[in-house]
Amino acid sequence: MEEIEVPTEHLHETIHEKVGEAGWFRYVAISTALMAVFAAFSSLMAGHHSNEALIDQIKASDQWSYFQAKGIKGEIKKLQANNGMADAAAAGKYAQEQEEIKKSAEEAEHSSVSHLEKHVTLARSVTLFQIAIAISAIAILMKRKSLWLSSLVISLVGLVFFIMGLL
Repeated sequence: MEEIEVPTEHLHETIHEKVGEAGWFRYVAISTALMAVFAAFSSLMAGHHSNEALIDQIKASDQWSYFQAKGIKGEIKKLQANNGMADAAAAGKYAQEQEEIKKSAEEAEHSSVSHLEKHVTLARSVTLFQIAIAISAIAILMKRKSLWLSSLVISLVGLVFFIMGLL
């Protein structure tokens, strides 16, 4: 009895073609997972710098309040010295203390601004990673490799902002 020969060449070609088409899906999944990791880490760091900026601004505000209090005390001592109720050197002491407090307040303000700049840079990074993730999802749904490649480019720009935010 003769065996029936089934033409499988076409079937094998079709299978290999479909696997080749879907092969890049694996890379999309891996790259999207990496984008998500960087987005999460960027978000964490952006939140940290936002908190630090707020804390430093509060410290600066406290120092400026202290600066004003020393100024008021210094003026009171000047008035007392003019009336002969206190030593004139005491008023000068408050002015010296004010200079030190002023330096401390300005340092805290500078630190706050620096943290805020890093927060903004890292927030841009998060946004770019999220856009790249969304485009990757659309690339899978539409089976468009060009969309995935554009998401990789956007992700690289996000990575640049991430690195800038860490420096």
